[in-house]
Amino acid sequence: MDPTILLVEDEPSLVLTLRDRLRSEGYNVVTASNGEAIENAAHGRYALIILDVMVPGGDGLEVCRELRERGVSTPIMMLTARGETADKVLGLRSGADDYVTKPFDMLELSARVEALLRRASRPAPARSSFFRIGPLQVDIQRTEVRRNGEPVRLTAKEFQLLRYLLEHQGMTVSRGQLLKDVWGYNSPQTTRTVDVHVAWLRQKLETDPQDPRLIVTVHGLGYKFAD
Repeated sequence: MDPTILLVEDEPSLVLTLRDRLRSEGYNVVTASNGEAIENAAHGRYALIILDVMVPGGDGLEVCRELRERGVSTPIMMLTARGETADKVLGLRSGADDYVTKPFDMLELSARVEALLRRASRPAPARSSFFRIGPLQVDIQRTEVRRNGEPVRLTAKEFQLLRYLLEHQGMTVSRGQLLKDVWGYNSPQTTRTVDVHVAWLRQKLETDPQDPRLIVTVHGLGYKFAD
């Protein structure tokens, strides 16, 4: 069965362009306005959600945040006319998996869609689903994180990064490897995405984020979750 994508966009010309392009590449496309997005995404079975940040009568960032709070783990790609780094950070912190700035090249968007779907459909290897490291407890199956017994709220991408580091505990993983396996990028990217997400995780998990003992930097190589 072809993957179904939920497109949340109120600009008719862009809806038509994206819908035709995605359908030509073999995807099923369901469109929704901002007001319908939460219920559609929460109750429908979608492979991907493409969500515009700026839609009339609503805020795509809030929609994204509420979907994650409801436990919707479907990959979310956000579209926006905003190009500032701070706005991209807000999108990622709301739980988005990728962020595309208008105007965008359709080939690039298609490649990003493919990368997100490939990552989401990759079967998880059989590994331990529960980790206890010092004050930290992580239940992969339940997507729960606790520190000193208190729940820690992570975005979807922060949790995916933490899970990957835990499943490779004691191993040094490069930024390129993380971009490929966590973000689904196949080609080298000039980006601080990994560093930013690691910094956010440290703020939430480390006793002293300035002197991290859990997520350790291996200078010139990457990161590792300490044994």
